[in-house]
Formats: sequence, structure tokens, C-alpha cells
Amino acid sequence: MTELSNDALQASARRHLWMHFTRLSSYADHEIPVIVRGDGVRVWDQHGRRYLDGLSGLFTSQIGHGRTELAEAAARQASELGYFPLWSYAHPRAVELADRLADLTPGDCNRIFFTTSGSEAVESAWKLARQYFRLTGQPDRTKVVSRALAYHGTTMGALSITGLADIKTPFEPLVPGAIKVPNTNFYRARYFADDEVAFGQWAADAVEQALLVEGPGTVAAVVLEPVQNSGGCFPPPPGYFQRVREICDRYGVLLVSDEVICGFGRLGHWFGAGRYGYQPDMVTMAKGLTSGYAPLGALAVSDRLIEPFLEGEHTFLHGVTFAGHPVSAAVALANLDVIETEGLLEHVRRNEPVLRAALETLSDLPIVGDVRGAGYFYGIELVKDKDTRETFDGEESERLLRGFLSGALFEAGLVCRADDRGDPVVQLAPPLVCGEAEFDEMASILRSVLTEAWKRT
Repeated sequence: MTELSNDALQASARRHLWMHFTRLSSYADHEIPVIVRGDGVRVWDQHGRRYLDGLSGLFTSQIGHGRTELAEAAARQASELGYFPLWSYAHPRAVELADRLADLTPGDCNRIFFTTSGSEAVESAWKLARQYFRLTGQPDRTKVVSRALAYHGTTMGALSITGLADIKTPFEPLVPGAIKVPNTNFYRARYFADDEVAFGQWAADAVEQALLVEGPGTVAAVVLEPVQNSGGCFPPPPGYFQRVREICDRYGVLLVSDEVICGFGRLGHWFGAGRYGYQPDMVTMAKGLTSGYAPLGALAVSDRLIEPFLEGEHTFLHGVTFAGHPVSAAVALANLDVIETEGLLEHVRRNEPVLRAALETLSDLPIVGDVRGAGYFYGIELVKDKDTRETFDGEESERLLRGFLSGALFEAGLVCRADDRGDPVVQLAPPLVCGEAEFDEMASILRSVLTEAWKRT
């Protein structure tokens, strides 16, 4: 295959490539960044410029780029069995990976249903909940509760569960029965002052209120991320998930832990449910499962939810062509090996305070309102006024994030996310192999660019 020149790449990309969640007009007068190579925590563009990957691609590259172990695992599997479906068949790598995941997932989430993405995993969770309750004599249980601003995917069911109005409106009407409750943004919870425990109780009780308003017998599941991504990394207040678990048990509702971002070491544990000490009925996962070296997602299901499907003619009427793909499963197994042998969970737990401290050095900047997160997953909320916590309006945010910050951070050599799906934030989720030197580099770049951003406000 002949390698295209940069001019040819740009022309072809403009003519044929439709980039996801991308305002295509933004590249009308300048180049599309083309990332051509990755090694460790760095990536390079078409001009040879080097960047620190402060977002793990998209919260995905846990073990970093260029790991030959995973490439070799993919090649071995492709030469042995490149593809076979899981529709009424099995293959060794899917069996081995399901067994491995059953050991890692919390509690009795022992049955693994493979998908190819996080959206599909969330979609599968809602479909399974609905069919499970139909088979167990509760057909009215069809609704799902999730949080405001939360992102859970883009398939029609997962998009309905998502709490971001701007990305939902073009596709309405969506799947009915998706109910929203407050999220755990303590920075904006001024009524509770410094009492995180009381705020957590209030936020969890909002789940109960939603169940009562809808009718508990009509709700199938509550879907929550351990640390909510969209809006800028909202950790759970102390006791929040324990209270939600109690509420779900009281009303017979399933608790789904959406670990698509938080799983596989992002929070220093295999899953966020383990870090925060709660037992879900289902766990959705993707991204870090393969560190992005191959597409793969999964839904882990508690033993009781599989019971209606173990006898008679009942079948979970759902499937995906490439789910549990042999090559992807082999890559996932190799990825889990690296995470374990290199002690990356322990590495994240050990270095989390170092990352937090590096980012908190930015708190003296007038534009930085809050630094929050957990593990290797942090958000920096940007404000107009630190004392009043006044945020930027829509036009100001457009100028700040899209007009300056996104491009300036990239030009300065840092891949991260400037996001305004809630209040404006900069998000960071570096590969789990990063250490103090990379944290200091991120903080240095952020200080320079945010200082300039403040001058432009």
C-alpha cells in the first residue's frame, strides 16, 4: 500500500472521512490533525510533532501505546482463528476471557455477554433488564433512572439513558422511560456547604423520589457511573452508593454500574464498584478492556439474572456480529496480563495523590474553580469568578473552549479534553503507566495555556 503524502491525506480526509462528534466546518481553513504513531504515553502527528496523551486516546489506552505484546497476541490469534461468531458457538479466547472477567468483576457478576463497544454494553443492559422482568412476571418494569449530564452512549437506548440534551435533541423521539435525577457535582451544591455526606444522602434520595414518582413497579434499573465523566469527573460523596443500593433493593430495581471509563484501573481498582464498596447487579465495560488495541465491550451479569435463561425455551433475544471477536478477546487477555504483571492498579493508587497535587497547583489561577476526580481521572472546572463560582455563558464558553483552549492545548503538546457539556472543564485521564514527570509536564502546559486563556476572557 502506497503511503499518502500529507496533502493527499488532508484532501482525502476532507472528502471522505466523517469524524465523530466533530464540527467538520472547523477544519475548513486549517489542517485536520492526523495521528500516525504512538509509543508509551506519547503520540506523533503527520509532521513528526510529539504530544503527551493526557486523555489515553479517549479514556482507553490504559497501558500506553506501541505495546508489542498486544500486537503479537492479535497476530497469533488472527492466524489461528480470525473470526467466528458467538451465536450458538464458542471459541477458546471468548471462554478464557469470560472466565477471567468473572474473577475480576464484583460479587456474583459471573456471566459475561460480549459486545463491541460501551454503547452496546449499556444497550444490552437495558434490554436484558426488560426481558428479565418480563420473564419473571413483572412486565411493567421497563424504565431506567440515570443522572443529569451523564453520558452512557449513542445507540438509541443508551442515548436515551444519557443525560445530555444537546446530543439527544436531533434524534428525538427516543426510547421512552428514561428518567433523570441529580448528579453528584458537589462543587455546585452550595446548599450543602461543606457537608459531602448530607449532599450524598440528598442525591441518593433523589433516586428514591424518582422511583416513587414513576411507580417503583415500572422501573427496571438505575444506571450510574462510579465517577461521572460528562460534566467533569464527579466522584460519589461518602455513602452515596450504599444508599442507592439500599433503595434499589427496597424497590426491587437493578443497579447497573457503568464502568466503560472507570474500569480496568482508571480508578486504581479493576472496577469502580470495588473502590467505592457497592455491589451492582450488572457491570458495563469496554475501552480499557483492550486498552483500545481492538474493539471490545462486555456486560457482566449477576447469577440471578441469568436464571430464567438457563432452562426451557427462553433466549436473550439480542446479539452482535463481532461481539467477543477472537482477535479482540486475545488482545484483552494480553492487556489484562500487562495490567497485572506491571502492577498498574497499585501504581495508580500509589500515584493518585501525586497527580492530584500536580493539578491542584493550578488552583491559584483565577480561571480554575475546582479540581476533582479520582485515580487517573480528573476534571478542572473553569470559572469567571472564583469567589462566586460564576460560570461562562454559552457564547463565552464557545470562544474559550473551541475558539482557544482546545487548539492551544494541542499546539502546546497535550492531548486532553476541553468540554462544555456541563460547565466548562478540562479533563485528564492519562495512561496508567504515567508518573510524576508526566504529571508535572501536564501541569506546566495547563498553567501556560490557562493563564493565556484568562487574559482572553
